[in-house]
Amino acid sequence: MTALDIVEEDPRWAALDLETLAESALITTLKHLNLDPDVSEITILACDDARIADLNADFRGKPTPTNVLSWPADERGAAQDGGLPLTVTADFDGMLELGDIAISYDTCAKEARAAGKSMTDHVTHLIIHGTLHLLGYDHDRDADATLMEGIEVEILGKLGLDDPYREDAVQ
Repeated sequence: MTALDIVEEDPRWAALDLETLAESALITTLKHLNLDPDVSEITILACDDARIADLNADFRGKPTPTNVLSWPADERGAAQDGGLPLTVTADFDGMLELGDIAISYDTCAKEARAAGKSMTDHVTHLIIHGTLHLLGYDHDRDADATLMEGIEVEILGKLGLDDPYREDAVQ
């Protein structure tokens, strides 16, 4: 089982059973990428729009709410557009310290409603998305975005969830 630490700052998250949801998303993501969930460490901050807007301002210079933010433990991004990120290596105690994710209840709920999907399905997607960022995947460059989105779709499919990037999907 993944070493998962969840800090629920916003009590609305309790209704989702975020721990079970996050664990399923993380385990599926890590196994899909041939990483051992049993030695992986991730922290998730489950917050609201006010908190994530502060974090977004502090770390990205964007003082607005967003759905999810990620802070990888190590820089693993690919040098070449569309290339694979650097391999995750274990630290001195054999653990894969991946990093931290913050996720906003308010923005997730708004996006889920707008897309006509359940909050559970949308949050699952965003945890997968955030985890891929921790592993060095990104979507700033076109080929990187294509690679990352393709992996997200594969993982979501393993969980029985629809492709959020298909042409007829509501965004």
